[in-house]
Amino acid sequence: MSRREMREQLFKLLFRVEFNPREELAQQEALFFEDEENSMALGENAHISGKFNKIIGKLDGIDTALNEKVQGWNTDRMGKVDLTILRLAVYEIMYDDEIPTSVAINEAVELAKKFGQDSSPSFVNGVLAKFA
Repeated sequence: MSRREMREQLFKLLFRVEFNPREELAQQEALFFEDEENSMALGENAHISGKFNKIIGKLDGIDTALNEKVQGWNTDRMGKVDLTILRLAVYEIMYDDEIPTSVAINEAVELAKKFGQDSSPSFVNGVLAKFA
């Protein structure tokens, strides 16, 4: 599975954060990997699971950083798809040394094109440009 496909799976898993209490995220993660549509090789599951849990651990800091950078918006007002994409990208920019900032931004824009609304790619790009 390519990095882009793994990032897409991570996005889908991370999207569940918006609809479930944090204490149920472990169950949601298990359900995610049980779904045939999300079945991957064991190593890929472990990679996605590990990154998911790292993001969850930094979620408050990521949201704080987003709220500080974006004027006129906050995480409570953002669309859930855009917010999930931004959380993933901000994690990669701030905490993942393996991923260059330009790659994180480009991949986030691609996710926004695929899963977001018409205005999502430009919104995501504009927000992430403030982190570059």
